[in-house]
Amino acid sequence: MYTFVIGLIIFFAILLVLVILAQNAKGGGLTSQFGGSSASNIIGVKKTGDLLEKLTWGFAIVIMVLSMSTAYIQPNQGGPTDDILDRAGQQAPVNVNPNFNLDTNDTESAPADSAQ
Repeated sequence: MYTFVIGLIIFFAILLVLVILAQNAKGGGLTSQFGGSSASNIIGVKKTGDLLEKLTWGFAIVIMVLSMSTAYIQPNQGGPTDDILDRAGQQAPVNVNPNFNLDTNDTESAPADSAQ
């Protein structure tokens, strides 16, 4: 499933690139590439711009949704398999002295908030 979603992302990315390249920055776009007036009679100048803009937004949204969905269908859900992290987990734990006291005074003192 993960490979299929990645394949879809690549397919829609290629389609997005083709749709963007079909657009013209000055507004001519697809109609000027097919010989001007004959293509504008078939598709229409205004409708071509709307179609390409809708396709651009649609492909971008599909790519974004598919990319976010790959986080939920990753094939390796077992966690990191880094050798360094594995060896760090196998090291002996550090000895902690349970009688270690951070208080520098040898005498016991009353807590600061208690009334005397």
